[in-house]
Amino acid sequence: MQHEKVEKNIGLMGLLIVIVISFGGLAEIVPLFFLEDTTQPLKGMKPHDALALEGRDVYIREGCNNCHSQMIRPFRSETERYGHYSVAGEHVWEHPFLWGSKRTGPDLARVGGRYSDDWHRVHLLNPRDVVPESNMPAFTWLEHATINGELTGKKMAALRMVGVPYTDEDIQGAQAKVEGKTELDAVVHYLQSLGLILKDKR
Repeated sequence: MQHEKVEKNIGLMGLLIVIVISFGGLAEIVPLFFLEDTTQPLKGMKPHDALALEGRDVYIREGCNNCHSQMIRPFRSETERYGHYSVAGEHVWEHPFLWGSKRTGPDLARVGGRYSDDWHRVHLLNPRDVVPESNMPAFTWLEHATINGELTGKKMAALRMVGVPYTDEDIQGAQAKVEGKTELDAVVHYLQSLGLILKDKR
């Protein structure tokens, strides 16, 4: 009889569904906030330096994360192609996460050190010079756009407020480290920093 009352009262049924889903979701999600594997950085990991941080911002601005994921799934086909699968400890200082799900281009989670700086420069300026079948657009303007670094320290200070361990020295010296560099320099530096902690565990 009670079951029939629930089935015939759409409002009550909707409320109960929301309650059940909420409790189920909390049971799945809340424990992750207390596991070291998901809340602590990997041993030896460092936050992005000033130039890599600027490169990451250009990477996001140009929509690179719309075609390139940065999350390798724990399947043999994935790890054989890209390397060790991604773990939460690699991304605890990422704001926002750039895991993504679409792969028009290859996953970039472990691209650091895989190619030379010169290869990346050519690839960004004219992808078909190194990958003839590529449908990636050329980003020629990155070579001429310079970074003045006026906001780099402020970005670091903001990230420190959400847990990224930048020091006062990092923040104060940020502008000097990026001033006069091109956006191309910054993006290449960022790409070369990706996935190095677990790179040797293929």
